[in-house]
Amino acid sequence: MATDDMRDQVSELAERVRGPVLLPDQEGFEEELSGFQAGYRHQPAVVVGAETAEDVRAAVRFAVTHGMAVAVQSTGHGVTVLDEGGVLISTKRMHDVTVDPESRSARIQAGARWEQVVAAAEPHGLVPPSGSAGHVGVAGYTLAGGLGLLAREIGYAADHVRAIDVVTADGELRRVTADSESDLFWALRGGRDNFGVVTSLEIALHPVERIYGGGIFFGSEHAEKILDFFQEWTSQVPEAMTSSVGMIGYPPIPVFPEPLRGRHVVHVRFATTDLKRGPELVRPWLDVAPTLLEHLGELPYSEAGSIYREPNFAHYYDGNSVLLSELNAQILEAVRELAGAEAQVPCVVDLRHLGGALSRPPAVANAVSFRNAQYILRVLSGPDDAVGLGEVRAAHDRIDKAVEPWTIGRALNFVYGMRAADDFRSELYEEAVLARLSALKAHYDPSNVFRRNQNIEPAV
Repeated sequence: MATDDMRDQVSELAERVRGPVLLPDQEGFEEELSGFQAGYRHQPAVVVGAETAEDVRAAVRFAVTHGMAVAVQSTGHGVTVLDEGGVLISTKRMHDVTVDPESRSARIQAGARWEQVVAAAEPHGLVPPSGSAGHVGVAGYTLAGGLGLLAREIGYAADHVRAIDVVTADGELRRVTADSESDLFWALRGGRDNFGVVTSLEIALHPVERIYGGGIFFGSEHAEKILDFFQEWTSQVPEAMTSSVGMIGYPPIPVFPEPLRGRHVVHVRFATTDLKRGPELVRPWLDVAPTLLEHLGELPYSEAGSIYREPNFAHYYDGNSVLLSELNAQILEAVRELAGAEAQVPCVVDLRHLGGALSRPPAVANAVSFRNAQYILRVLSGPDDAVGLGEVRAAHDRIDKAVEPWTIGRALNFVYGMRAADDFRSELYEEAVLARLSALKAHYDPSNVFRRNQNIEPAV
């Protein structure tokens, strides 16, 4: 319960902010906290629904004055470290997108989603380095690296950022580029929300008219054959092809296509800008095993979400990822046994092929680590009345342990569910990168105001 003094100070803050400023007992507070992750939510003392960069500045200054932590939420996909008693800045009202076709770039506010950027860019024959789901927010995805639909061809989304507008712990709005505060520019692209609240990004776009993509569904009784072929096939495909294989059990409800309804399946997904070679590269998959459903062909980038068919509604999920140095028989056996159709805890598996442009350093260096990873394994589960969070995490830990000999790190974008601020710090960055980030944290945020995240502590 807020004290009268705090209410007075929050009222003063509200007078300086265009968007809503809310306390826990006020109408709209709970709605403001809602996001894509339905299992966890922040519990701030104050939430600021920012509409402008000046709103963000006012909120940060308020938090610093009162010794409070700052958390940020846009779409709420990546809620992990929860705020309690701090200031939550909601950026979802800041969603303007401006495309400059001559410079092949877009200026994107912090609350925008990728589907909004695609809609603005596609009429100009341009596409952004977005991911497999258009409803994901741009800022958090990009600042954590950003593993896109065409990632092997164009690299991480962070590699294509040209400028960042960010409010730092001193309450100042800075425009940060490779030529202006280059150290902070390096840190933000990979360090995500540890160094300030980003209000907008300028990011490069790519000339793409159409892509070849889609997927093939197989029954999970063929999982061994399909995973073995995925290992062989990905060792030979050109970097213009980005692909993954997923495993998921579909409930027997009419919302899903009849061939998938009530079945556990393996779904192989493809995307490439090479319209000529794409069909040729994918064709061998049609002979691996009997197919349940195929959705392959040329499509506009605005329909790229149909490739993965990921859910676009809020739900409860928990999980993690590991970055792998290779893919071998032991890893594939562990995935089938511990996360496949017969797993004790139902799992959604996503095994993505990396390498290609992801392995090369960008033109302007950033803090994204472990570029030598060749695959990423993501495993998610939805805790419910039948399977609790403890059982889910125990099952995921068994998978982690089985693939540990080939694990080189984790991906910041794919840490799901409530975690401690230091749970995976040393696993998200290479040692030298983390040391540099900690030194920069001491310079830009010595009091660790931005700590409600996978936190990088200031160097002592």
